[in-house]
Order: sequence, then structure tokens, then C-alpha cells
Amino acid sequence: MTPAQIQLLRRSFAAVLPTADATAARFYDNLFAADPPLRALFPADLKAQRAKLVQMVGGAVGLADKPHVLLPMLRHLGTRHAADGVRPAHYATVGGVLMATLEQTLGPAFDGETRTAWEMLYALVAGMLLEGGEALAA
Repeated sequence: MTPAQIQLLRRSFAAVLPTADATAARFYDNLFAADPPLRALFPADLKAQRAKLVQMVGGAVGLADKPHVLLPMLRHLGTRHAADGVRPAHYATVGGVLMATLEQTLGPAFDGETRTAWEMLYALVAGMLLEGGEALAA
């Protein structure tokens, strides 16, 4: 990722923070609408899960310029996700829902360059999560 893309990520994430819980709630509503069976992988009360989502996304944005720190953490998280029933196909759904939720939240500020930066970050995150899940299966 380029420094300009990292700045776009940080700027857009900062714009989401004032409505972070509502944005996370929208993300999960969108996710369960896109793939209803995924609901079974989550607790009934999503309050703590919403906070974890915001923390994880914020961490990935914050460490986008430090992949040597971010990548091992993501591999470990991917192992945990796989143990909890997350399958490789779920990552494509989550990525699409994340982009849609960011677009709903940011509106016109989620322009082409910003979307591309988020897509690149998500590809990195999902790739490492998948790698961690594959390590569990091996």
C-alpha cells in the first residue's frame, strides 16, 4: 500500500469513528441479510462483537504501514476464526459487505481512490486470515 492509500484509510476511518457502533451494527445487519446462516456464528447480543469489529478494523488501519506487526496477528486471528466455523467463502461476503457499509456510512467521501485503498487493505487482511485458517486445517 502506498502512503497516500494509508492516509485515505486513516482519514476515512476517522470519519467513521463518531458513528462506529451504529456503523458496526449496520455492518452486521448487512452481513446477515447477505448470508443469513452466518448469524449462527455470532452471539445473540452483538454489542461486544461490534466493539471487536471496530477495534480490529482500527488496528488494521493503524498498522497498515507496519505489515511486519499486523500480519502475524492476522494469521493468529484467522486460526481462531477457522476454529469457530468461519470458512474461506465467508471472506468474500464479508469484504463485499464491508465495502457496502463503508459506502453507506461515508457517502460521497467513499470515492474510487478510497474504495481501492479499503479493497487493498481488506485483501491483505483476508489473505492473512485465510492463511491462518489453512494452518489450522493442516
